Amino acid sequence: MAITKLSQIFEQLKGMPSKKRLVVAYGNDEHSIEATYKAIELGIVDVTIVGDEATINGICDKFGYDVSKFKIVQCNEEVAATKKAVELINAGEGDIIMKGLCSTDKYMRAILNKQAGLLPPKAILTHVAIMEFPTLDKLLVVSDCAIIPLPDFKQKLALVNYVVKTSKNLGIEKPKVAMIAASEQVLPNVIGSIDASVIAKMSDRGQIPGCFIDGPLALDTAIDKESVAIKKLQSTVAGDADCLVFPNLETGNIFYKSATKLAKAETGAMLVGAKVPSVLSSRGDSVQTKLNSIALAALSSK
Repeated sequence: MAITKLSQIFEQLKGMPSKKRLVVAYGNDEHSIEATYKAIELGIVDVTIVGDEATINGICDKFGYDVSKFKIVQCNEEVAATKKAVELINAGEGDIIMKGLCSTDKYMRAILNKQAGLLPPKAILTHVAIMEFPTLDKLLVVSDCAIIPLPDFKQKLALVNYVVKTSKNLGIEKPKVAMIAASEQVLPNVIGSIDASVIAKMSDRGQIPGCFIDGPLALDTAIDKESVAIKKLQSTVAGDADCLVFPNLETGNIFYKSATKLAKAETGAMLVGAKVPSVLSSRGDSVQTKLNSIALAALSSK
């Protein structure tokens, strides 16, 4: 049965025979410690924190957490701690990596390091989010809202692959992917529109198996059946999309922030394409969002 609520991911993880191992890079902040401690309490991960032991102990004392539930690797310098977290993953001592108090640029630099990082040769690193809306009876899987400014055709194929894989982890046997554009009409002067139509045709001809793809689709025709009926579209995907692939970073990011701030969507997100799922939470994300992201990464980990 497909997962339709974020809470169901936690239930599924509790039933797994073994817990995934999460490594936190420079986890000296209250939010990271609170989110990971809750994940431990829920029984979904084991946690190693690379950071300053005295600081971590102080935070745990402040909130009444049992610090012995964490494995702590002492490192009180930001860059060194981030590199050490990546090193632990490469050594097979973790299944998921998570950004703690380190800055995003230092976290990304450690992951992308050609000699000692986590990105395989020729791999494409991107961002996948799952979103739960009060108005929908399913989760939406969306990409890319955070990493690739203007994805080229090859990168868009990778985005499709990632959202389909994530959807299948949620139990959706054959996900419906909408390639989002400003209009469902094919517009020759709009690159996103042309790319969407080519990818949809590739899907029709069996070149992208395991899913249904249509595009270009405007956002309303991707998720709203009434709009599809009004516009008289004939499509397997339109009005019932499981996945949204955006043509560029601006549209994806604006959608994500509008959904969370105006529509009160609950989310979880991760970076994909590296050796392991990577949790990259925004400073503005709540503890619950970070916890959702940990759960999504654990579900997605091999």
